[in-house]
Amino acid sequence: MIHPLEISALSKNFETSSGIYPAVKDFNVSIENGEFVSIVGHSGCGKSTVLSIVAGLQKATLGGVCIDGREVREPGRDRGVVFQSPSLLPWLSALENVALAAGQAFPSLSTNRQKEHAHQYLALVGVDEFWNQKPGELSLGTQQRVAIARALVLEPRFLLLDEPFGMLDSLTRFELQDVLLQVWEKNRKIVVMVTHDVDEALYLSDRILLMTDGPEATLGEVLKVPFARPRQRNAVLEHPTYYRCRSQVIDFLEHHAHQAGQRVA
Repeated sequence: MIHPLEISALSKNFETSSGIYPAVKDFNVSIENGEFVSIVGHSGCGKSTVLSIVAGLQKATLGGVCIDGREVREPGRDRGVVFQSPSLLPWLSALENVALAAGQAFPSLSTNRQKEHAHQYLALVGVDEFWNQKPGELSLGTQQRVAIARALVLEPRFLLLDEPFGMLDSLTRFELQDVLLQVWEKNRKIVVMVTHDVDEALYLSDRILLMTDGPEATLGEVLKVPFARPRQRNAVLEHPTYYRCRSQVIDFLEHHAHQAGQRVA
């Protein structure tokens, strides 16, 4: 069976001054259309490395990533990426940052249509009123909304998020989680998100992929999140299995992170 996104026997080694470091070994998972999947593990376990290989920004040492049965060899417009830092071009306005991405994705569009397209996605994430301001004039949370709009304007099939709310305060983080859920509910793109926040993963995800520690980090356990969609934060927190699920994740991180993971598809 061909899956929309399949990570097969993925291993990644890095050359260091003291020799080869096997960061990730034999990571396997299949992700289906419309799934929101989070990768959770301790810092340095290889979460971002796996996501970077899915994005085509790094190459696997062994194994790899396939989209619809075709191996990923380089970045593509079908994958929109959002990093922990917004990484906006400081000399461009919010609109210009997003319109630049629109122009790269749809070069046949006129400049005006590219800007209209950018406006639509700024509105989608709730920051179209700041369209003419440059990043230095915006709060970090607003900058990250612009970064999400920039990824979405590509109209990608996959949205890859590398700790997108990790630099934000708790209130802003909650607000952007809700924005992300609302946007995702409208289009149900495949989302793969790296996070170290257990509550965030439980609130947003359909499945949580738990990684063991490195070296030779791998997929150790998969938790299917049981909460119905669409989701409301209070309803999730009050769900009778919420704290059981939370304890399962924390127990894995505390007690099983160094154990070799079994193959999970």
